[in-house]
Amino acid sequence: MDRPVFVIEATEAKSMAKSSSLTLTQLLPSLVTSAQSLARPPISNFHVGAVGLSPSGRILIGVNVEFPGLPLHHSIHAEQFLLTNLSLHDEPNLHSFAVSAAPCGHCRQFFQEIRGAPDIQIIITSESDPNFTSLSHFLPYRFGPHDLLPQHAPLFLEPRNNGLTQKLPNGVCKGDAVDEKLKIAAMEGANKSHAPYSNSPSGMAIVDCNGKIYKGSYVESAAFNPSLGPLQAAVVAFMVGGGGKYDEIVGAVLVEKDGAMVKQEGTVRLLLEAISPKCQLQTFLCE
Repeated sequence: MDRPVFVIEATEAKSMAKSSSLTLTQLLPSLVTSAQSLARPPISNFHVGAVGLSPSGRILIGVNVEFPGLPLHHSIHAEQFLLTNLSLHDEPNLHSFAVSAAPCGHCRQFFQEIRGAPDIQIIITSESDPNFTSLSHFLPYRFGPHDLLPQHAPLFLEPRNNGLTQKLPNGVCKGDAVDEKLKIAAMEGANKSHAPYSNSPSGMAIVDCNGKIYKGSYVESAAFNPSLGPLQAAVVAFMVGGGGKYDEIVGAVLVEKDGAMVKQEGTVRLLLEAISPKCQLQTFLCE
C-alpha cells in the first residue's frame, strides 16, 4: 500500500502546476478531493481536506481526525492539522489554501495565531462558484494574539525557544527509565510550543513499534478553546510520517513546565488510553 502523502515538495508541486497550465495557487483546489480520503472521521463520517501553499512553494495537507470514545473536543480539525503540518516542516506562514467545506468558527479563530492571517487567501471547493477570498471575509471582527500580546511577540509558526531545561538531574518525575531520544524529542516539542497566554508550554513525543519517533508541540489560541494539545500535535506528526493504526504507538513522553497553570498529563493519559491502551506514558517536569 502506498504511503499517504501529506507534503508535496516545491519542485514536484511546480511540476504538477506546470503540467496542468496552472499557478501553484490554482492547483490547490484540484488536490482537495484526494486530501479528503486521508481524513479519519469515524464519528461524523464527514471527510474534510485542506490543502495549503507555503512560502517555500511546498503544498501541505490537513485533514480532520476524530477519536471514538472521547468527547468531541479532542478532535483535530483539518485546518489545525494543516497548520501543525506547516510547523512540522518549519514553514513560517501560509500563503493560501483550499478546503472542502467552509471553516468552522473554531478554525477561523485558530488561524489568527499566525501573522498576517486576515490576508491568507481561501477557496471553498464545495461552493457553487468557488473563488479565492481573503480570510478576513470569514472573520471580519477578529480577536487575536495582539489583543493580549505585544505587537512583536513571536506568533505560531515563527521561531521560538521557550528555554526549558530539566528540573531534576534525572528529569524523571513519573514513570520508569525512558529512551533518551524520546525524551529529547519531547523536550524539543516543549521548547517550540506556542503557549504565550498561559505560559504553560508542553511537548510530546511518541514512538511506534518500529522505533520511529514523532513529536508534537502544544499550541494555544488567544480564544483558549481552539488550542491544540501536544498529543494531538504528535498524532498529526504520526500520520504525516506514515503512521498507520494508533495501536502501533507503544511509548510516549510528555514534557511540561513545573507549576504550569495549564497541565496536560491527565488529558494525554485519557486520549492515549482510548487510542493505544498498551502505550506506556512517562512525564517529565521542566523549568
